[in-house]
Amino acid sequence: METSIAVFKGKEIRKKIHNKEWWFVVEDVVLALIDSSDPKQYTQRMKQRDPELGKGWVQIVHTLLIDTSGRPQKMNCANTEGIFRIIQSVPSPKAEPRRSPRGSVPLDAS
Repeated sequence: METSIAVFKGKEIRKKIHNKEWWFVVEDVVLALIDSSDPKQYTQRMKQRDPELGKGWVQIVHTLLIDTSGRPQKMNCANTEGIFRIIQSVPSPKAEPRRSPRGSVPLDAS
């Protein structure tokens, strides 16, 4: 399945359909919400700060093959519900408007 690009606040977020639902690249979403250039390290610290997220990470995040500029690569992805759970753990003013009380958004947020 081909990878699509969504844009949030000028940042590209890669997404693809997997099992009939949108899955988003976690690194892209986190990078769009933080002021750091190292989303992988930020994600590790985020899992330490939020033990519940850390424990549930393997249920929320799955490795999917994502098209990149070079070649397809395995990347950490989460579906819409998982992305909202991750966003809830980002202490950033940029994350505030994206938090959903019900955890539901349209499937195509592009």
